[in-house]
Amino acid sequence: MHDLRPIRENPQAFDAALARRGLAPLSAEILAADSASRALQTRAQEQLARRNEASKAIGAAKAKKDEAAAAALMAEVAALKEELPALEAAQAEAAAALEAMLAAIPNLPAADVPEGAGEEDNAEHSRWGTPRPAEGARDHVDLGAPLGLDFESAQKVSGARFAYLRGPLARLNRALGQFMLDTHTTRFGYQEVAPPVMVRDEALYGTAQLPKFAEDLFRTNDGRWLIPTAEVSLTNLVRESILAEAELPLRFTALTPCFRSEAGAAGKDTRGLIRQHQFDKVELVSITTPEQSDAEHERMTAAAEHILQSLELPYRRMLLCTGDMGFSARKTFDLEVWLPGQAKYREISSCSNCGDFQARRMAARFRPTGDQKGTRFAHTLNGSGLAVGRTLVAVIENWQNADGSVTVPPPLRPYMGGLETLEPTR
Repeated sequence: MHDLRPIRENPQAFDAALARRGLAPLSAEILAADSASRALQTRAQEQLARRNEASKAIGAAKAKKDEAAAAALMAEVAALKEELPALEAAQAEAAAALEAMLAAIPNLPAADVPEGAGEEDNAEHSRWGTPRPAEGARDHVDLGAPLGLDFESAQKVSGARFAYLRGPLARLNRALGQFMLDTHTTRFGYQEVAPPVMVRDEALYGTAQLPKFAEDLFRTNDGRWLIPTAEVSLTNLVRESILAEAELPLRFTALTPCFRSEAGAAGKDTRGLIRQHQFDKVELVSITTPEQSDAEHERMTAAAEHILQSLELPYRRMLLCTGDMGFSARKTFDLEVWLPGQAKYREISSCSNCGDFQARRMAARFRPTGDQKGTRFAHTLNGSGLAVGRTLVAVIENWQNADGSVTVPPPLRPYMGGLETLEPTR
């Protein structure tokens, strides 16, 4: 959600920021709607004030036995009582239209975000590790089938974009999630949360998946939604709250199943685990002050990078351009892991600073230390720490052996009962 005040004060700057997002100017339309809403509000307040004033005057007129004046005032009050509900309804409708207009506009990019139309314009920030040669490498689908990766059974049960993981491969998937959680809680100070995976409209509106991206979600028959990411549940922990500045930053992490319809992904990544309707992900969320949010963004991204480095998975950090950022982000770093079976880097984590964009939608504020009356909107950040299924893909492809077995990375072996290698069963 956007703050109207800076749009009123500098509409040209707002339109310039939208242009960086590839959008047409909107300030004139917003200000016209704002003006109409405020004019109706002013008119309603004036009518209410006049009604109250006339009501008091009736008593004074009767005390003076001026029945004609009293009758005229009573007629005026009656007319105002009849007019006010329609005027208030019109004002409420205008305010709702303005809010809907603002809710449909993406966050404005930070000054250091590069301009661009799509992923080809993203800027490489850094690289870590030496990519395994693609020559001779097999992809995770071919490697995974003898290890317990079963798409055929899932197709019969659930349809496309689902998978069964069986035996040691299922345990490796579980080990990855547990390792990530343990690392983020013990090393980086995130509080582990077991959140709901079904939420109401308000929660998805708060994190900006609704109303624009409803087609990407799954809805239950009682009106709830399955979360596309634990960002929704975790960030909404502070909705409609006023936090003390001393409490911040708050850092939350969760391992949950996530559900996405992939409505806009027809024909993309139809092979393998890269793009599924259901997948596990460890999410990181931070709630902080505006002054801390840039440093917190770096810290969060480093926490996700630490998982990749611990598992010895080569990756690169990308700064997303204005045309490739998510709707609610003002700045995003993507981590792309090397997949030798595909001979390319693929996204495995996306860490975003949303500024106060989500906090305004959720009414999430904090009270600065020493200020007894004033409040400010918090800044919210979210990131994958990591997507478990894609990390499983990366481990299978980067730790594969010529005989079709997969070496278990050393940090995962304690979670695997000491198992060092996944051997093909067929």
